[in-house]
Amino acid sequence: MQHTENQWPMYVSLKKVEKQMGRWTAESWELDQIVPATQPAPTGAHIVMLELYKDERGSYRINLDMDNAMLYVVCDELEDGTWVPAYISADQNVAAGCLEGDTPVLNFPMPKAIACWIEAFITRHGEVEICAHRRKHVNRRKNEGPSTNPDRGLVS
Repeated sequence: MQHTENQWPMYVSLKKVEKQMGRWTAESWELDQIVPATQPAPTGAHIVMLELYKDERGSYRINLDMDNAMLYVVCDELEDGTWVPAYISADQNVAAGCLEGDTPVLNFPMPKAIACWIEAFITRHGEVEICAHRRKHVNRRKNEGPSTNPDRGLVS
């Protein structure tokens, strides 16, 4: 199965690992193998899609500009505690949202081929302006801003 302009299918397999933590043993899940779907499927692997969306281009750019660009495997947790890979994202905001909702997420370093593919996607559909600015009306050093205004909320 070949990748397209915005979809890259991959085989993902997970493994359960028991770790000793003091006197207790804890079970956790780790990525076992991640293979492009053009290769033979590893034993026990699930086919999972990495899909790119135009409205997430800003997040992809931030991820690619990091020293350690990552991909995130979002998993479903079955009733018996087994994790099953559901999809892959290159958007750290998607991963953070899943983690906030107690959805399991595993991450791994982004391969160079996928980074180039995402870069081409961003170039093809245009860069998005990234706004990361401070609130200009607040100056903590001078103790100024709406929360320090004693007349705030009063009706004249």
